[in-house]
Amino acid sequence: MFAKVKSGLKNFRLIRKINRRVKVNRTVGGNVAMSIPLGLVAAFMALPMVYAISNAFKPLNEIFFFPPRFFVRNPTLDNFRDLFIIMSNSWVPFSRYIFNTVFITTAGTTGHVLVASLAAYALAKHNFPGRRFISRIIVLALMFSTAVTAIPNYLIMSRLGWIDTYLSVIVPSFATPVGVFLMRNFFEHAVPDIMLESARMDGAKEFAVFWKIAMPIVKPAWLTLILFTVQGLWSATGGTFIYSEQLKTLPVAFSQIIQGGIARSGVGAAIALLMISVPVIVFIITQSNVIETLATSGIKE
Repeated sequence: MFAKVKSGLKNFRLIRKINRRVKVNRTVGGNVAMSIPLGLVAAFMALPMVYAISNAFKPLNEIFFFPPRFFVRNPTLDNFRDLFIIMSNSWVPFSRYIFNTVFITTAGTTGHVLVASLAAYALAKHNFPGRRFISRIIVLALMFSTAVTAIPNYLIMSRLGWIDTYLSVIVPSFATPVGVFLMRNFFEHAVPDIMLESARMDGAKEFAVFWKIAMPIVKPAWLTLILFTVQGLWSATGGTFIYSEQLKTLPVAFSQIIQGGIARSGVGAAIALLMISVPVIVFIITQSNVIETLATSGIKE
């Protein structure tokens, strides 16, 4: 049933790749002149990451040097060893904190991508009463920070009986408006209507058209959405919703460790490196698709 549509999809992808290739007639000197400032900017932007890595391996005396030293002189693993000892002495197994964070991040990211994609597909590819009004409400919702919606969210979670449960953190992440906004733009400008109509004429159900035709085309968009959502949920504390120690997340446990005083400054540096490592790894995995999303987000076909 999808044979013709899949063939058309392959041709569409090939044409899109060819159209994105820009022939640049530039000399060697021009390449060097462009590479030098870009390299300097890239090195400057990498400084915070390099400093975080260096700090994690500094002994305690080097952390308090003034003026601060950018690079470690005598690298050590004592900070990570102390962190492991502290975690081992926790009255709640530290694996529980890790599970809570991984579960909330995975469930929240999966749900947000699915809900945002389904809503965006309907808004972009279906004509129904109130579509423009809903789209404007979504754009308007981008203007509000999480602090503005904190009290309404708490009241809703309380009425639903979800306080002190995973759902109080996972479900609100499904409704983040930036995901619907991003996916809607890609569905609207990157997915040809004629391809969807061809699939429907071949007898495909609407969900099959969405899942097998539209979603593969906008892969860069939902991979970018995964990156943004993981970054937000990985550092989520659930402080206003979760009170049981068994349900608290990894950032909460790490913040309790850091509150031990100056003696735990080295442990805090190790914690900072561990917390940023997961979002960085996710970015490395999705890097090419994120760049493609940023490069084509303003292009209309």
